Amino acid sequence: MNAGSAMTKGTKPYDVDVAIFGSGFGGLCMGIKLKEAGIDNFVILEKDEMYGGTWRVNHYPGAACDVPSHLYSFSFAQNAKWTRKFPPQQELWAYTQQVVREFKLEPHIRLNTALVSADFDEQLGIWRVVTSKDSFTAKTVVAATGSLSRPSIPTFPGMESFAGKMFHSAYWEHDYNFKGKRVAVIGTGASAIQFIPEIAPKVAHLDLYQRTPPWIMPRPDRKITSVEQWLLQHVKPMQWLYRFLTYLRYEMRLVAFTKLPVLNRLVRKAAVNNINQHIKDPVLRARLTPDYTPGCKRILLMNTYYPTLARENVKVVFDGIQEIRSNSIVGKDGVERPVDAIILGTGFDVQHALGEVEIHGRDGKNLREVGKDGLEAYKGCTVTGFPNFFMVTGPNTGLGHNSMIYMIESGVNYIVKGIKTILDEKLTSVDVKPGVQRQYNSDIQSRFSGTVWTSGCKSWYLTSTGKNNTLWPGFTWEYRHLTKRFDLASYDVAS
Repeated sequence: MNAGSAMTKGTKPYDVDVAIFGSGFGGLCMGIKLKEAGIDNFVILEKDEMYGGTWRVNHYPGAACDVPSHLYSFSFAQNAKWTRKFPPQQELWAYTQQVVREFKLEPHIRLNTALVSADFDEQLGIWRVVTSKDSFTAKTVVAATGSLSRPSIPTFPGMESFAGKMFHSAYWEHDYNFKGKRVAVIGTGASAIQFIPEIAPKVAHLDLYQRTPPWIMPRPDRKITSVEQWLLQHVKPMQWLYRFLTYLRYEMRLVAFTKLPVLNRLVRKAAVNNINQHIKDPVLRARLTPDYTPGCKRILLMNTYYPTLARENVKVVFDGIQEIRSNSIVGKDGVERPVDAIILGTGFDVQHALGEVEIHGRDGKNLREVGKDGLEAYKGCTVTGFPNFFMVTGPNTGLGHNSMIYMIESGVNYIVKGIKTILDEKLTSVDVKPGVQRQYNSDIQSRFSGTVWTSGCKSWYLTSTGKNNTLWPGFTWEYRHLTKRFDLASYDVAS
């Protein structure tokens, strides 16, 4: 075994106190807070050649966050040097690198080390972890892979026969020359609406295959001046006040989603005006206008998407794909359209973020099988039958209205306290009680009744059976309060 400098087994019957899977915002936050709690014997496994999570992987042209910079950052590591109100991908990845250096996480990160399996040894109360490089044991494990880590790749008849270039937006090929090419883009999600305006001026022709139109609002982006940066850096109360006011403004959006859905009429009006301003063709305008309530699917922010669709070299195809041939796509309208490159803007498989990784809990219970119809967890952090196992941004912790960094910090606080309880009290294992998890999830699901998310649309928030196990149905401060302390009484404890 070669487990790295962070492993100091000593007299303990295991190699590390904590094994963290993933090095995005969740994994890095976990590492930082473990160190602050005095727990230094941990490793962060990263399957790729560099850490950074979503904002390292998604480097397609135009990639940017739709949450303001000063809110999409750790509260304990605020950055006064953001250059724009909404951060571009390059700055977000640079921020994660800055955080790793500042909090000295490098010795704990193991790059090019993919998790293969993790099996719980009930007798010893430890996890046996197998990676692409070696194996080791851990007292506790934390899945911090995030929900946007596994690209969703659709299948179409004849797809394997395509002779041109084909790639998902998460695997962007920057060496590909778009000049003069006929390009097909499949999907109209958050990634697609950002990269389409970047490539459309370069290509000879672009066909956009749209299944369901998104609601899109203008993105109020702008440069942050050097004076603003100086004030935010040197006048700390101003930095905190600006962050709080931004948080409050976004938090209030939940009122329209859950408390007073009638307010969505104002959102709809603004979004329709955005379409009408840029799309003059009445037929195209009608096909780009969603027929579901704003917020039922994720509301997107973009200024250049609709003007791009109005270009002469761009055509939106609404009838779907019948088959893909060696150099063309045949639509369900029967029209064969020649194409040199296909870009999949089809998002991520939120329901199966861990992919084929084998995680076995008590009595060999397989996490993938347990979650095949939608995984449930307690407070989004623990799963019954999987002792000493924790999740950052697990089921029902996602947001449709505010910054996920706030949720990450809340969940990490709960997990660190749980891990510290296990280590300090020398517990063999803690496993959330089935009845506790069942009641918690029943309460969560009941809160969706009457919200915008149950207004009838299909979205990646929902499982195949229609259950919303993605979103948190309340205010983020409610989740912060819920995770303030680790409630050991809710767990079966072996010591």
